[in-house]
Amino acid sequence: MFVYPKNYDVIVVGAGHAGIEAALGASRMGCKTLLLSVNLDTIGQMSCNPAIGGLGKGHLAREIDALGGEMGRATDMTGLQFRMLNTKKGPSVWAPRAQCDKKAYQFRMKWVCEREPNLDVKQGQASKLLHDGGEVFGIQTNLGVQYLGSTVVVTTGTFLRGLMHIGSTQQSGGRAGESASLGLSKSLQEAGLELGRLKTGTPPRLLRRSIDFSKTEQQPGDDPVPWFSYWKDDLFHVEQSDSNPPARPLPNGRYPMGSILQRLGGQMPCYLTYTTEATAGMIRANLHKSPMYSGVIEGTGPRYCPSIEDKIVKFPEKERHQVFLEPEGIATEEIYVNGFSTCLPFEVQVSLVKTIIGCENAEIMRPAYAVEYDFAFPSQLHPSLETKVCRNLFLAGQINGTSGYEEAAAQGLMAGINAARRVHGSEPIVLRRDQAYIGVLIDDLVTKGTSEPYRMFTSRAEYRLVLRQDNADLRLSELGYKIGLLPFRNFRNFNAKQEAIQHEIERLEKTRVGSVTLAQILRRPETKYADLPTRNEGLDNEIVQQIEISMKYAGYICRQETELEKFRAMEGKRIPDWLDYHSIPSLRTEARQKLIKIRPTTLGQASRISGVSPADIAVVMVWMKRRPECQSNCNAKAELFDAAE
Repeated sequence: MFVYPKNYDVIVVGAGHAGIEAALGASRMGCKTLLLSVNLDTIGQMSCNPAIGGLGKGHLAREIDALGGEMGRATDMTGLQFRMLNTKKGPSVWAPRAQCDKKAYQFRMKWVCEREPNLDVKQGQASKLLHDGGEVFGIQTNLGVQYLGSTVVVTTGTFLRGLMHIGSTQQSGGRAGESASLGLSKSLQEAGLELGRLKTGTPPRLLRRSIDFSKTEQQPGDDPVPWFSYWKDDLFHVEQSDSNPPARPLPNGRYPMGSILQRLGGQMPCYLTYTTEATAGMIRANLHKSPMYSGVIEGTGPRYCPSIEDKIVKFPEKERHQVFLEPEGIATEEIYVNGFSTCLPFEVQVSLVKTIIGCENAEIMRPAYAVEYDFAFPSQLHPSLETKVCRNLFLAGQINGTSGYEEAAAQGLMAGINAARRVHGSEPIVLRRDQAYIGVLIDDLVTKGTSEPYRMFTSRAEYRLVLRQDNADLRLSELGYKIGLLPFRNFRNFNAKQEAIQHEIERLEKTRVGSVTLAQILRRPETKYADLPTRNEGLDNEIVQQIEISMKYAGYICRQETELEKFRAMEGKRIPDWLDYHSIPSLRTEARQKLIKIRPTTLGQASRISGVSPADIAVVMVWMKRRPECQSNCNAKAELFDAAE
């Protein structure tokens, strides 16, 4: 056994989207951090669709950026096409989405990790946790190397006992071409974690020149580009540090220097097409060959990203289904077939693809497949993402039962932050449901748990009017700076933006045109800021957007703020550690079992547990007012009663 001669503050296992944000977050907060990857050439690999954002997911990506994470910057530098979705609806459900160059994204993330001063990036496969007395102190690789650290963040994605399926063919692996992690699951169970089994899938990749795009509908990007990152100076100028700013920035253009868009000179289109009756007929004829329907696959698949088999079976009344043909990069001919995930045999896939309009002569470059993998039931986690059974052990990403890059990255960032704060002896950072989509995501996982891959949607957030993608920096950037994650140069720009918004709103409220103020004019549905008789032409588009939204939706936002006051009151009432649910006689059995299992930290969290009623919460509130010694007396009486029985 070889013990590596360097102790770390934070060890991150896995270098996918969760691992990257965890490692960068911890290292930027001053911790000596190790990022361990099975293969250094696949750091940040986009295993499925090389896209960032979408409904709910775009909010997560912008919140990661607002806090000081890396996903937004990487997306802006490597995106092929950018769109703002849902713009025909209200601003609370607008969502940015970008199709990325998968290799450019991957290589940029590898480059960013390698140049981070406090971060060591090493290749190795973790085979077991090192723990003693309910506390983790490092990991061991399959080569017998031990890395010791104060905290460990596990972000293994789909690699825990990963098993890939194509028809009746099975192959061990976390994704095509990479081996699974076979020993770590057992080690996690030995540490006290209960594991389950989930499934996800990916569609085939097609050869671009074999597709007839003239039969499809072109989907262009938006102009101007709806960027993900708030920190435009970091993109459009040379990347800099606070201690050594450049004497003169590089010249600005429409696109960031060195970005994919700058290399292309514009955005690449995606294409919309459809399945046909022949598609449905072929799937029904071969359904018995699908491991999902023959009973071979045990894991539960994602409800909101179904396979094409599921679509045909569950929606038999639909004559056709949408399929998006999306480029995977500027240096590859591979086309991603979005909406056509399957695990049917390869010979069926070859014929099936040809039933899609425009793909009659299409050639498959990579076959579709499904992958089963182990996950840890997330109700075993504290809201900080530290496990309840093993101190200093944090879990993030698909290991917690989520689906998608953005959900993984959001968890990774929070796990990295809280691992670093544990090292520094600080209280964990837990974002509330009214504060961020990240707060909604983590609260849903640890409070409600999941038995299927969890995907974020705007509908999951009850306070989505104040949790918009456009104001993530106004909600989170001050926190990012205070905890040492967001650089001062970004925080300085954030303050300037905040002041500009406030100053202009005050001017609009005071300036009158006849009998009405400019603010009253702007509140009219048909009026935009550009229509005002007097306006500040020098304001950035983001600032103008904030002013318009705050003016036009002031009444709705005020109403939601009233609701938020009640929510915050419940969230502010912490449940003391000494409270013993066993000793509360008037609790219903179901509520007692759930409260003991979840161990909620606040009354607000307790009220969201399935099976816990308002009456149960009222009982808990009464017992919270008692002193710990009263509880001890009640426990003693309960024990005597049990003995007498």
